[in-house]
Amino acid sequence: MNVSSKPERTRLSAEDWELAALQLIAEHGVGALAVEALARQLGVTKGSFYWHFRTREALLHATLERWEQYGEREVLGQIEQIADPRQRLPELFRRVAHELQPHRVYAALLKALDHPQVVPVMARVSQRRMEFLTTAYREAGLAPAQALNRARLTYAAYVGFLQLNFTLGLPRLNHEEFDAYVEHMITTLIPA
Repeated sequence: MNVSSKPERTRLSAEDWELAALQLIAEHGVGALAVEALARQLGVTKGSFYWHFRTREALLHATLERWEQYGEREVLGQIEQIADPRQRLPELFRRVAHELQPHRVYAALLKALDHPQVVPVMARVSQRRMEFLTTAYREAGLAPAQALNRARLTYAAYVGFLQLNFTLGLPRLNHEEFDAYVEHMITTLIPA
């Protein structure tokens, strides 16, 4: 006979903790990541956390790894499968433009470049993205030096846009304005 009238709570997975941590980082930054705050948000005790992670730093490491792998697998990996490089770049721009959560995490990580766990992840992510863009521009017909410079310009535009919107809080573009901006970026940065 069950003496408790409450249904048993399903045990949270490591993934649940990592996704909640990503949300917290996106909203409040790396410094706000705290086990107690996450436990409260998830409606569990801190003890649940220790089934999966030994420390806050272990959670941060796993969370950053999840974010990094998402970018590799779900974004770049899918875009790489598009055979025509002239279709690949516009699709990349459009796809990335509408990924709000990863943008917010990236912007929060830009603010935490003094954190020893953040720096190597951001370096790897930036390096991989630059390589991807350089290759895409080369395959679209640009010479190696031009492709590298166009990749730098593209990545700088991306990071700058995040800084303007998430860090400096410039007025948000409405949906139509943002889509027009993305299309302008495509026509400006992708060779005809």
